[in-house]
Amino acid sequence: MNYVELFKTHKVVRDLSFVQLIAYFGAWFSNVAIYTLLVQIGSTELAISVVTAMHFLPAVLIAPLSGAIIDRFKIKPLMLTLIATEFIMTLLFLTIDSKDEILLLMIFIFIRMSAASMFFSTEMSLLAKLLKGPALQKANELHSIIWSFSYAAGMAISGIVVNIVGVKTAFIIDSLFFVCAFILFYSINFDVKVSNHSEKILSLIKGGFYYLKNNKIILHLILLHSSVGLTTFDALITILAKNEYALIIAVPLSIGISNAIRAVALMIGPLILSKYVNKHNLHYLLFFQGVTIIFWSLVQESFYISLVALFFVGLSTTTLWSLTYALIQEKTDEKYLGRVISYNDMIFMLVCTLITLFIGLMTTLATLDIITAILGLGFIIFAYYYSRILKWI
Repeated sequence: MNYVELFKTHKVVRDLSFVQLIAYFGAWFSNVAIYTLLVQIGSTELAISVVTAMHFLPAVLIAPLSGAIIDRFKIKPLMLTLIATEFIMTLLFLTIDSKDEILLLMIFIFIRMSAASMFFSTEMSLLAKLLKGPALQKANELHSIIWSFSYAAGMAISGIVVNIVGVKTAFIIDSLFFVCAFILFYSINFDVKVSNHSEKILSLIKGGFYYLKNNKIILHLILLHSSVGLTTFDALITILAKNEYALIIAVPLSIGISNAIRAVALMIGPLILSKYVNKHNLHYLLFFQGVTIIFWSLVQESFYISLVALFFVGLSTTTLWSLTYALIQEKTDEKYLGRVISYNDMIFMLVCTLITLFIGLMTTLATLDIITAILGLGFIIFAYYYSRILKWI
């Protein structure tokens, strides 16, 4: 099955993909403005890393609760509420004017990303209920391609917009994307079986953990999926723009272009690799991902050569993400999907948070190229780990 067939066969996937495109574009559009704002108000490297971590920490803290909510409540009203929350928090970014208000910025980001995290988990649970087998894996790939395109376009266009009209205007424009996403999602019709859980939320949370305890292969797959969190380069790219490239190119343009180049590769990667990569040879792709990151570490001092390296870094990431996610979805019983997906996102975002903080803390102990090479080495270790658990998968 290809993407055209998927759209023709499953209209709801086409409709959801359009909403994803707008919502994710909005999410990444404001990120350049946030990072530029941090540089403008004189934030330290550690402060930049902590604020970046706030994009990932909510998924870690709310995952058990969000998983139980997803498995118990109607999906459409829940997702509409979450989009509305993202819209309100984005508008509140306009109130931040100095580094004395960084804590307030973190709170707004935490609430917005809590809503975004639950929206993402709900959507992945919905896809697993609507689709099975190859169609599900293709939908995951398509979801990741849309994410990558939104990331590329959002970062690139936002870099230009922020550089021309400023941070505050970018936040206003960003809020309008969520209004459009809300209107479009409201018009979508889909038919899924409503979970008939009579247990209390706490019982659902406990039941989800017991299910994982008794299904060790899912735990292995969750750990494997978390390896993609080693590619959390937002803080690293921002620090490089601030410390290494500021004399070459404007900071917002540097952040936007670097992330956009990588994201173009994230989008192109599955179109090239998905026909060749499967669960039997995934460890080779993990190894390749590690090697490309180490290569990037060797050429970071040159902005333009680093862009080439970043492109190669991005080629493997989407396929790694979508294939490991599909393995988790297929191994999970439907009644536990919301909770398992939320717990998976919790572990994944925990890794993203730890990697972001690791980058910020390590800047006082090591150079950025060494920090990057360590992340690449991590993928080589995961390649060996996967080769050891493959016989159970």
